[in-house]
Amino acid sequence: MKWHEDLYAGKSIRRRLWKVKWKIVHNAGQIRVYVITFSSNEKNLLDIIPSRELLQKHYPKKDLYVIGLAGNYKEAVELAAYIVSEVYQATGGFDVRSYIRQKGKLDT
Repeated sequence: MKWHEDLYAGKSIRRRLWKVKWKIVHNAGQIRVYVITFSSNEKNLLDIIPSRELLQKHYPKKDLYVIGLAGNYKEAVELAAYIVSEVYQATGGFDVRSYIRQKGKLDT
């Protein structure tokens, strides 16, 4: 799992962002947290994954590139919409992957 250096964060978890990130990396349960990643399907822009799914032993975490964290599903959808909107305003297109990778470095 790779982490975007400048993570997008929902309002409800901004103050505890790095604690939540640490818990996800160390497989500690985060029931209400959602992870926003690049899409695993080329036809989509982003994936919203409940962090509890990452606790599954055989979940394919290795190729995930996390760009955002949110405290609930509604906040995750709003954050994903914000990210796509930012990409469109900056580039006039929807190539989220290229924009995010240019914007910041990987943090492992």
